[in-house]
Amino acid sequence: MESNKITFESIDDYISKFPREVQEILETLRKTIKQSASDAKEKISYQMPTFALHGNLVHFAAYKNHIGFYPGADGIAAFKQELSEYKGAKGSVQFPINKPLPYELIGKIVRYRVAEDVARAESKLKKKKN
Repeated sequence: MESNKITFESIDDYISKFPREVQEILETLRKTIKQSASDAKEKISYQMPTFALHGNLVHFAAYKNHIGFYPGADGIAAFKQELSEYKGAKGSVQFPINKPLPYELIGKIVRYRVAEDVARAESKLKKKKN
């Protein structure tokens, strides 16, 4: 049985599928993440734009009424107060598409995730040496 599901080859491919105004939001979000995680690699994971270092750091996706941002449960918990005005779940937050995204906060969350990811990788390396 053939699937009609769209598959994306790259973040550029993903972003290109949206209207111009949404593309601009996604490109600014992408730039914010790149600046906050300069060593992270871009990829598509779960059919969403993803940035990964030693593991997946964050994902994002566009929907009809919001931009989904997925920094994982720890990323959400660490910034629970700042994210309280937004709809979300354990590992995600929804930013309304008709309001400016909090890029400064997103950058802080990404930097937090980078530090968390690096610490986890260093811990694994130490355990392997022992």
